[in-house]
Amino acid sequence: MTQTLYLMRHGETLFNVLHRIQGWCDSPLTPAGIVQGQAARAWFDAQGVTFDAAFCSTAERAADTLELVCDQPYTRVKGLRECGFGRFEGQAEYLNPTPPYGDFFVPYGGEADATIDARVGGTVAELMASASGQAVLMVSHAGAIHHFIRLWANAAVTLPGGRLPNCAIVQYAYDAGQFTLQQVIDPLHPRG
Repeated sequence: MTQTLYLMRHGETLFNVLHRIQGWCDSPLTPAGIVQGQAARAWFDAQGVTFDAAFCSTAERAADTLELVCDQPYTRVKGLRECGFGRFEGQAEYLNPTPPYGDFFVPYGGEADATIDARVGGTVAELMASASGQAVLMVSHAGAIHHFIRLWANAAVTLPGGRLPNCAIVQYAYDAGQFTLQQVIDPLHPRG
């Protein structure tokens, strides 16, 4: 049975506005982030999407976003966390080098790209393999989602503006352990 995965970035946070590296540390959703979450809910409602299972990372920003999008029970999962940036977390965004990072953050207590690929890719695959029902929502983070997109790339689908906006929804078809990227939606600026 083919299932649909909606892999979604959390709403805008205080650290996003302050241009701070967030990683495993957390900051609250801004009023704009709340509006983004509400817009994502409106998009799902307009498409007639109801979720059979819902998951998010352990960060409050992800859980708060998921709660704006749907009312059903959900599970918080460490494997959906953002990339670990070690001592760079909370620091100014201009200190963040251009991806891919390779092993850059490892000496500072962060994660290597290969570790993130295995963690995020493995977690999403395990959750989809065990989820029952048709539609699955997972709320995660820009860096983590970028890693998953690189693992399951599709050149025909592009990110809006070349990046993953807050509350962007990356839609995949999942069947027999394989993911096919179908579309990327910015709920504040939907196409068509």
